[in-house]
Amino acid sequence: PTCLLCFKMSRELTQRQSSYQLLCGAMKAVILIGGPQIGTRFRPLSLELPQPLFPIAGAPILQHHIEACAKLPEVREILLIGLYQQGREMSRFIQDMTREYSVPIRYLQEYCPLGTAGGIYHFRDQILRGNPRAFFVIHSDVCCDFPVEEMAEFHSSTSGGQGFVMLGVEANETQAVNYGCIVKHSETHQVLHYVEKPETYVSSIINAGAYLFTPEVFQILGKAFQANHENELIPEGQQDAIDLERSVLAPLAGLGKIFVYTMNGAGGGFWAQVKNAGSAIYANRLYLSLFRSRHPERLATNSPDNPSIIGDVRIHPTAQVDSTATLGPNVYVGPGVIIGEGARVKEAIVLDRAEIQEHCCVLHSIIGWDCVLGAWSRVEGHPSDPNPNDPLGRVYSESLFNKEGRLNPSITILGQGVHVQSERMVLNSVVLPHKDLSLSFKNQILL
Repeated sequence: PTCLLCFKMSRELTQRQSSYQLLCGAMKAVILIGGPQIGTRFRPLSLELPQPLFPIAGAPILQHHIEACAKLPEVREILLIGLYQQGREMSRFIQDMTREYSVPIRYLQEYCPLGTAGGIYHFRDQILRGNPRAFFVIHSDVCCDFPVEEMAEFHSSTSGGQGFVMLGVEANETQAVNYGCIVKHSETHQVLHYVEKPETYVSSIINAGAYLFTPEVFQILGKAFQANHENELIPEGQQDAIDLERSVLAPLAGLGKIFVYTMNGAGGGFWAQVKNAGSAIYANRLYLSLFRSRHPERLATNSPDNPSIIGDVRIHPTAQVDSTATLGPNVYVGPGVIIGEGARVKEAIVLDRAEIQEHCCVLHSIIGWDCVLGAWSRVEGHPSDPNPNDPLGRVYSESLFNKEGRLNPSITILGQGVHVQSERMVLNSVVLPHKDLSLSFKNQILL
């Protein structure tokens, strides 16, 4: 019995040691999801659902990040950091994602807005638990063909796994000043200079909002945290907030500690920000195009009993689409949606339980949950695409209004439960939830 007990204890100790060694070589991923006060530009869609859970191409925004990180076998845990209350939607989402991707996912809620790095520093014990060798940090408002495997390989090859890596992407000279700009060494890829939203042109390589850090970064964040508390000019209650770009990236530039992995759009990668509801349509197009090459089973195809499909279209299995309807390109149709005969839907997101009656036309629009579009109605927005003649053009999230106080041309958005009566038009407008539109509208925000 004594020998049997010793054998069991020895085996348990061996399992613990191997598990610890496995985790020591592992990595983690941290996704920064912000909070409700940050997602105001996503209204009226964020009134019903936290912005990171809004469905794009048939999956919540966050799921695209999680799916990319889960593909890397070394990633053993994914942490979500934000200011949202962990309500029913967030809890259910985390449970579903943990089950689907077989990787532990936890949500860590900030006690107040902590900036782009304050939450990372505040939850450093959670991130360092298990002694990971490195961890990704990704902003949730980024739509991207996340090259996590390439970044991990780049990290090992350029700095021997000791430095930091940030993801960069190219933009044209006019738009580059709207982002963090990176000057890099052409051969070593070291970041020589970094400026957040410069007043004049600095570089065409911009910060793409994804990083790979080693635990050494917490020493730098700790110094920034201490400096904030010693700075009498920072109001009390805001000293815990840390800006990643100005406290880490800018000071480390030129010291040989941070490198940039630049995505090449010509090589198949894509990148865009999802700052407002208008940019969701373009992100929807990018993710659907990714499905065409990686997950073609998710896209609808033409067949005698199905509607006419043009380009990339994803239809939820519970949606009912008449065979005479025409969908596409770049359309997502959500659960329980009903689309009647002769309807035309293009460049659009149609959310759960919406009804598009016969001969409706929906172009460049987001149709909210439980909306009803009467027969022969037309809902149309203005495309918010980058310049097709500029390979480095980006969709920049502009304000709703221009300098003259007029509504900028953008997609049309119908909030939850909007009813557009038959033979009415809604053009380039934003409609808040539960409105009954008996008239046609153009270039308006309907409160």
